[in-house]
Amino acid sequence: MRALVTWLLLLASMASAAADESELRIGPIDAVLTVPPDIARPPVALLIAGSGSTDHDGNGPQLKPATLKKLSEQLVARGIATLRYDKRGAGEWKKEFGRPEDFRFKDYVGDAAALIDYLRGSGKFAHVAVVGHSEGGLVAILAAQRVQIDRLVLLATAARKQGAVLKALLENQLPPDKFAPVGKAIDDIMAGQIVDPPPAGLAIAPAMQPAIASAFTEDPIDPMKKITGPVLVVAGGRDHQLARLDFLALTTADIAAKSLWLPDMNHVLVDVTDAADDVASYNEPERPLDPDLIDAVAGFIGQK
Repeated sequence: MRALVTWLLLLASMASAAADESELRIGPIDAVLTVPPDIARPPVALLIAGSGSTDHDGNGPQLKPATLKKLSEQLVARGIATLRYDKRGAGEWKKEFGRPEDFRFKDYVGDAAALIDYLRGSGKFAHVAVVGHSEGGLVAILAAQRVQIDRLVLLATAARKQGAVLKALLENQLPPDKFAPVGKAIDDIMAGQIVDPPPAGLAIAPAMQPAIASAFTEDPIDPMKKITGPVLVVAGGRDHQLARLDFLALTTADIAAKSLWLPDMNHVLVDVTDAADDVASYNEPERPLDPDLIDAVAGFIGQK
């Protein structure tokens, strides 16, 4: 099986190498457009990365799973164009973004909406899908309230406010006496208060807390209920960042959504065997994505 997966990845890489890949500047956003060869008007997928200063490959300063790069290669090999981009703060904070402390989560949403408008306005694509991974799923849901999209794919996306997700993660990681001040600080930041100094274990500078609060308090469920187009929700059983509750809540919010639960898949969309394997996978860019995930996403985006 491993040999087969390696062979399929090689084929996908060869197809990607033959594709037309170009670097673009769309407003202040640096992006990479990859178009499969010999297809006049392919469907296109905007790939939106997860939390942190994540680049167009899906890599951050410490963790480098190359999630978006691998997803792009597999989609392009199946005749689907992709546009992936550097989030604000990836590499460097550009002056066009204003001051970091003035950032608000709506800016991420505005960036995604501008890229969707670019793809739709180009006239080069049969239809436009938006694929959000982790926090990128929340960005995608909110962008769909602003601009028209043809299909929405949510990969390992929370159904709760991000502040609540972070609290749950830290509660599992910290002893009760250390978690108590951290949990209270998260609640206070979500309520619009400034916590100065922040407690040990929550390194959010006071000047940045309003920006973080704007991300912590966005609730995906109400806007999810307003989406009328086709939706695919995919999550994995070995995702230590999200519970199955999130998967169920998203599919309940849109009862028409298609869904796929992959028992061995983790948060960076690869199959793992145990906790140690899960941690290792966050810095293994060569590890293939779950093949059933690829089939489902490509089939959903590619359908006419």
